[in-house]
Amino acid sequence: MKIIIAGAGDVGFHLAELLAYENQDIVLIDTNQEVLDYAATHLDVLTVRGDSSSIETLELAEVDAAKLVLAVTTSEKNNLITAILAKKMGARQTIARVSNQEYLAEAQREIFRDLGIDSLISPSQLAAEEIFRLVKQCSFTDIFEFEKGKINLVGITLDDDSPMIRVKILEINAFSPELALRPIAILRGHRTIIPHRDTVFQRNDHVYFMVRKENIDRLLAVVGKKKVQVKNIMILGGTSMGLTTAKRLEKDYNVTIIEKSKECCKRLSEQLDNTLIINGDVTNVELLEEEGLGNMDAFIALTDNSETNIIASLTAKNHGVYKTIAQVENKEYIHISQNIGVDTLINKKLIAANNIFRYVRKGQIEAITSLHGVDAEIIEYSVHKNNRITKRPIKELHFPSSALIGGVIRGEDTFIPNGDFQLQMDDKVIVFALPDSIQKLEKLFH
Repeated sequence: MKIIIAGAGDVGFHLAELLAYENQDIVLIDTNQEVLDYAATHLDVLTVRGDSSSIETLELAEVDAAKLVLAVTTSEKNNLITAILAKKMGARQTIARVSNQEYLAEAQREIFRDLGIDSLISPSQLAAEEIFRLVKQCSFTDIFEFEKGKINLVGITLDDDSPMIRVKILEINAFSPELALRPIAILRGHRTIIPHRDTVFQRNDHVYFMVRKENIDRLLAVVGKKKVQVKNIMILGGTSMGLTTAKRLEKDYNVTIIEKSKECCKRLSEQLDNTLIINGDVTNVELLEEEGLGNMDAFIALTDNSETNIIASLTAKNHGVYKTIAQVENKEYIHISQNIGVDTLINKKLIAANNIFRYVRKGQIEAITSLHGVDAEIIEYSVHKNNRITKRPIKELHFPSSALIGGVIRGEDTFIPNGDFQLQMDDKVIVFALPDSIQKLEKLFH
């Protein structure tokens, strides 16, 4: 499959990095020779220097042979023109990264589809949705819903007083047999562990569980966490990300935004209906205290400075705020969130790249999710035909050792399967997979 990526920045580079595991024919376009040279020395890609919205550049990249064109530069107009031209020149499918939220309305999407753009992706909107989920279930550091929440993947850190510390995986169902708990991954420091029967939980382990929707509150009790209801939220930074997040949250929560720029505060007041907007220095701790930092249930730092966001979130923790979320630009920071005291670090570019990535997967892919700091993916496959995958129990399928089935959705029923479980036609199968297992999985489910 030939894939052209316009833009070698964080989104484009991360996409190319993910696709490197797929043995795809990748062409990377950018105007900056330095970033292209870096990509060429670190990834198996071809590079073309030029403006992707130029017909000549697209011809050099042989766009007429492309199955997919991903326009993910930092320029919205460039992305739209690139995608439109690419489709007219023969590309089979096009995706454009946008920032204007108006374009995401269904009527607008239809117009862009008529012009030749198959899908629009907004990093800010995708990140805002993730933040909404994190606030809604604030005792978890991550929460992902499958099939509208029928089954959930949740991340949680084991504190000093968690009853699960020094307990083996095979013993955890003794805590609450009816929960049928399935830990599918452990992040220990920078290391991703696929848990087995004899794996022992340790203090500060960050554990990912598959759990049915109705059992989420009981899972909290089992791991020693209390359920906290969020009412008051402080957002640091009136950036586009801050605005999009406030819009998503203000109908359900009491939201306060702190923003340094008076002009930006004016724009925020015009676009937000139920959010308190404070003009002030986001690094001024006394100001944050005066505006009720100590009474906040959640603190979300979304300025353009990663270090400011991290330090402000740590400050909020010290003032007793239960849930802290910080946006970071450097994707390497994602790996350290649980180690430094911030509940969740998010990178909107990685969220966007992972969302786009599902368009290039083989097999019957329903959804794909990446976990923060975990070198693996959660892939939802659909069983679309009767073959060996439906004729033998899971333990006889020769599943890759670096992958495991976390959950199965069958109509309205959900299952946390063991080795004796047998898949059926039309099952939705949620698989945790390290990169080296993905090609084998695609063959199984293809």
